[in-house]
Amino acid sequence: MQAFFIILGALIVLVLGLFIFSLFLPPVVKIERTLIIPAPPEKIFPYVNTVRNWELWSPWKEQDPTVAITYGEKDSGPGAGYSWESRHPNIGRGHMTILESRPDQFIATDTDFMSMSTARGTFRFDPVPEGTLVTWSMTCNMGQHPLRKVMGLMMDKWVGKDFEKGLEGIRRLVTRPA
Repeated sequence: MQAFFIILGALIVLVLGLFIFSLFLPPVVKIERTLIIPAPPEKIFPYVNTVRNWELWSPWKEQDPTVAITYGEKDSGPGAGYSWESRHPNIGRGHMTILESRPDQFIATDTDFMSMSTARGTFRFDPVPEGTLVTWSMTCNMGQHPLRKVMGLMMDKWVGKDFEKGLEGIRRLVTRPA
């Protein structure tokens, strides 16, 4: 019986420690990755601004080639979007909409992860001597729930790798021989 109380006490201390630790964590998480692509912004921009092109470079499509994608009425620019549904636990289901689009410069998106929350995504296309510096970022409010805030600590590692794969996919598409 004494072992039970020791384990119970340790579990209570662990939960309390997690709760106290989470009080010091920020609720907002930002993930950002960049890649220099040896091409002008006008060659790269359509791969992001036209939502049907996302299938060509999306790291999540690679994880689940059978993901069901439904496109909206609009193909590109503000208001364009798509929904997805997957049985793959890392992909799940959700909806992405382009909110703002400045040709060859900037795109802002809202992505609604049905099981989590809404995240604001951005793509910046900055000309540099070597081509274009493409920056893909996402800001997500994890709320005040202690477990979600702790999960926010790992978001950069999890989602950052996907962003790197996606940017590399765009680079391959843009630089492939015609």
